[in-house]
Amino acid sequence: MNSKALKIGLTTVALVLAFGGLLWSTLRDGTEYYKHVEEVMGQPDAWYGKRLQLHGYVVPASILRRKDSLDYRFQVHSKGHVVPATYTGIVPDTFKDEAEVVLKGTLTKDGFHVEPNGVMAKCPSKYEPKPGGAKPRPSV
Repeated sequence: MNSKALKIGLTTVALVLAFGGLLWSTLRDGTEYYKHVEEVMGQPDAWYGKRLQLHGYVVPASILRRKDSLDYRFQVHSKGHVVPATYTGIVPDTFKDEAEVVLKGTLTKDGFHVEPNGVMAKCPSKYEPKPGGAKPRPSV
């Protein structure tokens, strides 16, 4: 092998290793899984301590707020599985019973602990067509 090919090969290997190491060190702590409640609660031991974005629906009448604080306790369900959750902070206006939510946080033996600003909720009624609104046109 000639000297020029060896230099190109070594440079390529060094760049690939450097890029791989940088990518690994950057993503190692920032990895977050997007999972549904039934996926996580089907095998909770596999998810303890990992950062998650958890998707589900707020269980009706489960939202409890401590008086004079921003501490919330509630439950989230999906397809027959339920997980208790805790959160401290301001919740969105759309956070209510049966709201579809995505929570950012960590699963522990006590339940799902939501990180600050980790509650995202949407109100399904905002996205459904209004009665008597536009109707689909018949196909030709």
